[in-house]
Amino acid sequence: MAVFNRVESSRRIEDAIYDEVILAGNGWMHELFPGQVLRIVDLEGNQAVDTLFYDAENPEDHYSAVASIAGQSNIYLTTGSILRSESGKELLKIIADTCGRHDTLGGGCCSAQSNTVRYSHDKLSMHNCRDTFMLLMSKQNGKYTKRDLVPNVNFFMNVPVSSDGGLEYCDGISAPGYYVEMLSMCHTEVLISNCPQLNNPANGYNPTPIRILIWDK
Repeated sequence: MAVFNRVESSRRIEDAIYDEVILAGNGWMHELFPGQVLRIVDLEGNQAVDTLFYDAENPEDHYSAVASIAGQSNIYLTTGSILRSESGKELLKIIADTCGRHDTLGGGCCSAQSNTVRYSHDKLSMHNCRDTFMLLMSKQNGKYTKRDLVPNVNFFMNVPVSSDGGLEYCDGISAPGYYVEMLSMCHTEVLISNCPQLNNPANGYNPTPIRILIWDK
């Protein structure tokens, strides 16, 4: 059963040390240091934000949906959830959440191949999250490769689990201004693709910008 632990943040935007708007379809890669706080804001509502996390000191130790779910004995992410790496290391903790629906079961980001299989061959050339991830990784001087692309978190994406274990992409429940806020537990690298998907309701068939803010501890 989904349990939404709604917690609003007391942090003021004017105190943030970093503030950037990421347009639909664009990506973002940035490091966080222990104690820093990251907020992802869904500016217009119903925008999926595909996100991966890495131990910046050991990039092979990346976010693990399995470890994160097992660690909390709950398949849903919300306030209090700890995002763990493959080794079980605590990367980030969700400390505020006004949406309550963040998918980490849907598998991976959209790709040219998955768009073709799921929809039709003429979708092959459509922009996708996998290409965005690969572009940003290619700018890291060989620190990351294709093998570092693993199942990610889809913030604000509504993928409910049926009683028989099925998954379905459904209309989002996020609204303009909803956000999720995370405390960095270690030196962490964050990789985001502001999803450009047009073929399912993940983005309400209308991808929109997000806002990224960072605060020091």
